[in-house]
Amino acid sequence: MLTGTARTTGDALASRIPSVLRGALAHPRWEFTIDGPHVDILHQRRGTPYRPPRRPPSWRELLRSLETAFAHVGAPRDDCLPLRWGRDTELTISAIQALDPLLKDGRPQTYRRGFLPQPVVRFTGERDTSGDLCDGFLTSFVNISCVQPVGGLDEYGAILDGWFSVLSQLGFHARHLSVHGTLTPWLRREVAGITLHFRHVGLDLGDIVLLWNAKDPTRMAVDLGTGLERLAWARTQQRWHELVYGDFAGTAPPTTLDAIRTATLLLGSGITPAPRGAGGVTRRVIGTIDPEAVRLGVSAVVREAYGYWSLFGGLRAPWPQIACAIEEEVRR
Repeated sequence: MLTGTARTTGDALASRIPSVLRGALAHPRWEFTIDGPHVDILHQRRGTPYRPPRRPPSWRELLRSLETAFAHVGAPRDDCLPLRWGRDTELTISAIQALDPLLKDGRPQTYRRGFLPQPVVRFTGERDTSGDLCDGFLTSFVNISCVQPVGGLDEYGAILDGWFSVLSQLGFHARHLSVHGTLTPWLRREVAGITLHFRHVGLDLGDIVLLWNAKDPTRMAVDLGTGLERLAWARTQQRWHELVYGDFAGTAPPTTLDAIRTATLLLGSGITPAPRGAGGVTRRVIGTIDPEAVRLGVSAVVREAYGYWSLFGGLRAPWPQIACAIEEEVRR
């Protein structure tokens, strides 16, 4: 909960956001609805049917298109953060952590800025009544983010407008996009912010977050984020498991496929099984693999996952070593 000066700052920023976004999204076909702190931004032609591409792009093609499109709006690609974090979390769970020096420490610097296709590991995905991850959620995925310090709200509005331009270059159309959320500021320890969410044809894609250091609001930044897999899902309208696991969808329980995919990223990043810490995460993940489903080994699935994770940076261990490590841990 915000108090004192922090609340005054947050309320002042929130009150200006609707006019800033109206100025940034200057096309007359955008409709703004403001109901107290709630805001909805919809396109007048939002009822137009969406038609997915006939040939879905490969992961490499999609990544290259994103990199080119972000560069065109002034957000060149930066190197990924290391997967092992060790500050507030054992692992990198969001590209927003690149902003820690600015937002948490109040220092005029960041670890990264611009376009980050950041592999992350999280255990917060929504699950169904049987405990399986719902469609659209994974334990490990690529957090597509644009993380940038900003000097004011005009830059915040320009980043949202730039994101719509990026989506347009990927084949999305503005009439299928919408923005919604609450302008009520939030506070988490040293950092305050305001979050708005964006959708494509009713599917939640991600959010744009205005952030500032609670003690020094001049230290301000924007984190615009989605998931690469979720973005591809919205674009192609494929079945979720087929999109993520390709030819291996259906060959093993989704929990096992998700665990092998995540373990490949962890082990490839040098995070070996251990009783606690980051290594404890690796052991926990491998522990969810169904031994009966991998009696013939995990090499083929690991090789596929290894090729995917390698698109975003070099892995430290070769795939045969990763496959052996998983199989040995499963047999423990």
